Amino acid sequence: MTDEITFINQLQDASTKEIAFKSLISEYKERLYWHIRKIVLIHADADDVLQNTFIKVFKNIDSFKGDSKLFSWMYRIATNEAITFINKKAKSKSVDINDYQQELTSNLNGDYWFNGDEIQIILQKAIATLPQQQQLVFNMKYFDNMKYNQISEILNLSVGGLKASYHHAVKKIEVYIKNSN
Repeated sequence: MTDEITFINQLQDASTKEIAFKSLISEYKERLYWHIRKIVLIHADADDVLQNTFIKVFKNIDSFKGDSKLFSWMYRIATNEAITFINKKAKSKSVDINDYQQELTSNLNGDYWFNGDEIQIILQKAIATLPQQQQLVFNMKYFDNMKYNQISEILNLSVGGLKASYHHAVKKIEVYIKNSN
């Protein structure tokens, strides 16, 4: 914990901010990229959202109070940026967010950056049918192996609510996969 406090101080100190921020990017860019990618699905979009996330972190690091872990705070920013991004994309196409996400999953086969097999595409399509909160909880728990208390800190939801969301998501995904065979 002392290391994180020291690191945050370096990020907030004008004389060490640039070097500390490069270190921050190096440390977290891959994890944040994959978290964002699971939400927006397209590589180029994930890169754009990741860049926006780091810009927001850089601009707002001075107001970070340390109420949560630095990683949780950045994850929350990345999540909000990704959700805002896909909502804007759906709105610009004048389609419902669920329809837009279904469209994205339909295009995964042709995505050069997606290297999943057929079952992974079916899983992505199943996830896209879930309400947004269940998608987030499922992705964080299933793919990122995050603990409920970490997810709670990021999404600002109760652990009990998260467990229920995850359980419902799993059941819906199981039904989707069963019906797609």
